[in-house]
Amino acid sequence: MSRLKKNWTQAAALMIFMVLLLAGCTTFDACAYMQAILDVSYRNETEDYMELTGATQEDADKIFQNNLDATMHEFHTAELSEELEESYRSLFEKTVKQVKYTVGEAAEGEGDGYTIDVSVEPILLFDNTYEEFQKKAEEYAAEISNNVMKGEEMPSDEEIQNQIYQTYYEVLTEELDAGLTYGEAENITVHINKTEEGIYEIPEKDLRTLDQAMISQKKLEKESQEEAKEESGKTPEKIE
Repeated sequence: MSRLKKNWTQAAALMIFMVLLLAGCTTFDACAYMQAILDVSYRNETEDYMELTGATQEDADKIFQNNLDATMHEFHTAELSEELEESYRSLFEKTVKQVKYTVGEAAEGEGDGYTIDVSVEPILLFDNTYEEFQKKAEEYAAEISNNVMKGEEMPSDEEIQNQIYQTYYEVLTEELDAGLTYGEAENITVHINKTEEGIYEIPEKDLRTLDQAMISQKKLEKESQEEAKEESGKTPEKIE
């Protein structure tokens, strides 16, 4: 189920573009800038971002929605029902809006830039539901096997896939409705660099590190690594 891993950082290029709008500012508040970018990107809170950048409401709203679009990109190739895909979009939106971060004080960096420590408490939604989903998936596989042995028709690959995703959606939703839990806070150092043109920007590497800390996916990542290891360990079939 590594396909279900979020990919909020696919919109990092858009976040980089935000800084271009700040080029005309006569003063620069690094903490306010960092807070505004996080708030508009993860919580769809646009007011401070628009005030800082001069962006329109329409442009500010697109940032969060484009991030959601990037997250949902993988689902377009999964042949899921439209209803289920929309359910996942709603679930991810509710989840992402509950990320926890605290912007610390800014310190002067190299070349008129700044560094800021952002404290992140990772959401444990995917880690907490991993075992329960695996259990239900195994139960479903056993159910299919038993039904086929009784003479029933084998479900199509599309039917199986939709049922698996439906099951995972239900597991995730139950956990979300019960109240999200968070892991220990982690400090992420973010650099805000000033270019020769006087534009402030955050390196994509820092944005990606920050983003990956927001929602823990340790168990999903372990599954992906194991799948990759198994795939690489397969011996090619001998061709006669």
